Amino acid sequence: MVSHKSVAGDRTKRRITAEHAAAKALVSAATIEEAIPKILEAICESLGWEHGAYWTIDRTADVLRCSDVWSPASITFPQFDAASRATSFPRGKGLPGRVWESRMPAWIPDVTRDANFPRANVASREGLHAAFCFPVLLRGDVQSVLEFFSREIREPDAQLLSMLGAVGNQIGLYLDRRRAQDELDNFFGLSIDMLCIAGFDGYFKRVNPAWQRILGWTEAELKSRPWIEFVHPDDRASTVAESAKVNDGGESLMFENRYLHKDGTWRWLLWTAAPRPAAQIAYAAARDITERKEAEETMALLVRELELSKRKAEQATDAKSAFLANMSHEIRTPLNAILGMTSLTLGTRVTAEQHDYLTTVKSSAEALLDIVNDVLDFSKIEALRLELETAAFDVRDTVEDAVKLLAHRAAEKGLELACDVAPDVPAVVLGDAGRVRQVLLNIVGNAVKFTTTGEVVVRVMLDAGRDADGHVALHFCVSDTGIGIPSDKIGQVFQAFTQADASTTRRYGGTGLGLAIAQRLVELMNGRVWVESKVGAGSTFHFTAAFEPAPETLAPARLVKPRELEGLRVLVVDDNATNRRILVEMLTSWHMAPVAVADARAGLQLLQKASTTSRRFHAVISDCQMPDVDGYMLARWIREDTRLRDLPFIMLTSIGARDSAARLRRRGITAALAKPVKHSDLLDTFASQFAVVTRREPAPAAATLATRPPRRLKVLLAEDHAVNRKLVTTILKKRGHNVDAVEHGGAAIEALARARSPFDVVIMDLQMPEMGGLEATRIIREREAGTGRHVPIIALTAHAMKGDRERCLAAGMDGYLSKPIDVNLLLATVEHIPPSAPAGSSSGAAPAPALTGVPLDLEKALSHTGGDRRLLKELVALYRADAPVSMRKIERAVRANDSRALRDSAHALKGSIATVGGAAGRHAAARLEDLGKSGNLEMADAAMAALRQEVAALERALVAEGLVSRAAWRVRPRTRRSRSRR
Repeated sequence: MVSHKSVAGDRTKRRITAEHAAAKALVSAATIEEAIPKILEAICESLGWEHGAYWTIDRTADVLRCSDVWSPASITFPQFDAASRATSFPRGKGLPGRVWESRMPAWIPDVTRDANFPRANVASREGLHAAFCFPVLLRGDVQSVLEFFSREIREPDAQLLSMLGAVGNQIGLYLDRRRAQDELDNFFGLSIDMLCIAGFDGYFKRVNPAWQRILGWTEAELKSRPWIEFVHPDDRASTVAESAKVNDGGESLMFENRYLHKDGTWRWLLWTAAPRPAAQIAYAAARDITERKEAEETMALLVRELELSKRKAEQATDAKSAFLANMSHEIRTPLNAILGMTSLTLGTRVTAEQHDYLTTVKSSAEALLDIVNDVLDFSKIEALRLELETAAFDVRDTVEDAVKLLAHRAAEKGLELACDVAPDVPAVVLGDAGRVRQVLLNIVGNAVKFTTTGEVVVRVMLDAGRDADGHVALHFCVSDTGIGIPSDKIGQVFQAFTQADASTTRRYGGTGLGLAIAQRLVELMNGRVWVESKVGAGSTFHFTAAFEPAPETLAPARLVKPRELEGLRVLVVDDNATNRRILVEMLTSWHMAPVAVADARAGLQLLQKASTTSRRFHAVISDCQMPDVDGYMLARWIREDTRLRDLPFIMLTSIGARDSAARLRRRGITAALAKPVKHSDLLDTFASQFAVVTRREPAPAAATLATRPPRRLKVLLAEDHAVNRKLVTTILKKRGHNVDAVEHGGAAIEALARARSPFDVVIMDLQMPEMGGLEATRIIREREAGTGRHVPIIALTAHAMKGDRERCLAAGMDGYLSKPIDVNLLLATVEHIPPSAPAGSSSGAAPAPALTGVPLDLEKALSHTGGDRRLLKELVALYRADAPVSMRKIERAVRANDSRALRDSAHALKGSIATVGGAAGRHAAARLEDLGKSGNLEMADAAMAALRQEVAALERALVAEGLVSRAAWRVRPRTRRSRSRR
């Protein structure tokens, strides 16, 4: 009985034999035609299989055809051979077609039972069963296919298939080498130039036929004599010198000499040569320039004409540059007018629909202006020196606004265009919003272009699978139901001036440049771009990008979610599942209770059924265009039903398809929004329908020289450049701040050390003589260690380059600004940076802090209530009722030496004081909170005294501003300390 180990060993031996036999056939054959029968025979005999076939690709018909077969002399399969030669296979058809399509070896245990084997009947008649097939590959592309058959049923042998895959690669490489050798021989033989190989011994080793055609000498005649004998006597010295240079390893370029023709005349040759010292030979090429030499006068005239043409071309270039400069001005001028007048119009009283149109016009003009600026900036484009800006931008608004620019085009084609930003995506990041919009416009524009029916959906989510290293990594994907991209063309879509199919250029238009630009921009944003696609089913383009997290001071206004809208039951009617899902997610994020249906009839039934119950609906959102029954008919049915006629009805329409407000009301429609619906627009619409206020949490008011700062600061400026020093000093002084200026980091350290009163903030240039900003900051931080002080330091950099922020933070800086200096950004950064930590904030060795800052920041307090003074009074009343309780808790914690209770009670009081605008009181409470966190309560009594003073000062300020009546002030609750004094 034969063991399994013996069988396995025999199989391994056969596989190795087959591989060696195939390799031997390749090496011994002069041509591929000679090698193929030997390979078929070698594999069949070494593996014990009875039939082999070789299939080549007919590129014209794009099918496989059988070009060769082999069987042992004692066994023939005439019917099967005839069937193979008469059959052609497209990709995926039959065993050869499957291998062609998959580019992988394949095995069929029994072809007579395989559903995708068209020759099964013939194989069955001639007793063929098992089959395997493998491709001949060259750089991943199938060149041909080899197929083998056995009269036995055999189970797949994975190791054999793997070995045959390697054989296929070897055959592919052989084909490539033979093709390269043939091309080299053809190039050498057919070249019109005189090519030769010359030895360092002074003899030709090989010449091509051009020598005999030009000089008349045969190859044998040229090789029989030293080549110097063919050179004109007057040129031999220079030729020997040039040859010596080549023999020493140099190259010869544009060398000229004269060679003897067999008829006794001389021909001028122009030489190029390069050596191969290891082989003691040189490769050279010569061109007959006799006619050029004989026509030197004509050539001189041509040179003069060329010089004249060159001057004209230069003049034309200058004129083109001037033209482009003028065009730049001419294009920018009307665009700026469009932007300016649109902005002015938006500032007037316009309808919501007009406001939406004008906003779209303004966004489009801004996008066009960005494109014009980039196109006209030749140096930046040609040198590939595109640089990204870094500024705070709202992710949702940027994405929704970019998508909305394409809404009209999508509506014209009847496409659904939707935008879905995940709730956990940060509201604001630091990056280049214009470049993000440019990438989205390119990709979404392509999706709309190549989609005729269905939808285009843009999704934004956090890139969970990526380590962002302190950055915000976002994943954008744009999916469509368009024509799709063939798998073998996906790699081409990101190449410049290339489209997946050249015919699309004529059908769809475009240069094929957009995705190449998008890929470059994504790479600059430390991301990548890729695509998944299936022909006929659509495509999904993905790209990722990394952004810096935005400081809270730069966060834009966000809509507040009104509590009055929570729990509202809203019916969503839309035949598109994606739109339904996105609308439900929006409504759910506002704590509403949405229910979604796919058609108007189901929606009406649900409304009527719920109308008499406690779970009635409070509003309806409906798509306008739906099959069977559209949104207008649904609105009419609701208006005619006495139980539903007062129900707010919000219609979703395509851009350009909206009716007037009066006509909508007559149809029972209370509001209309253009798709794709923006998150903020939908919330505003609900707020309007239910008469609630979506108060915005405003960002800090933009600081200008005309406004008053929240507090006057003592600023130290370290800047060596006189102009910048003057500019920053003037800006801050006009704002009301005190500024001391020095010229380098060492002077800044000295100024901090000798200051009688501490500086509130330091502005530090990075590059200065004697001592730069980073070095100075490190020294300052070292000196602050253990003292409890921390003076805020803001870096002033020439360029916001990648890595600058990290270097500044590593050195101990708190923020940074880039030059040229932006006035508003300078003021916002300086005035909203956290105040310097007073001495003793983390150590009990220093004295208690002096009272600094204003008792009441009324502007800040009103910002918390959206400017509602009445609401602020209510908050003040709540604060005044709570503050005495919190103060007593703090006193008890200090007496009991309970650091945890002190931390919690001080934290609570800090929040309530901050709510009513108590800037100094907040800092005093924060001081006690820090002491509680550290567990060191030695300075708690002094800090407690400071807090009492600040709370009393805040009380007086609240009365002075009319936020507390004097009667109420006289009867205000007293702290325990007040009672003890009484």
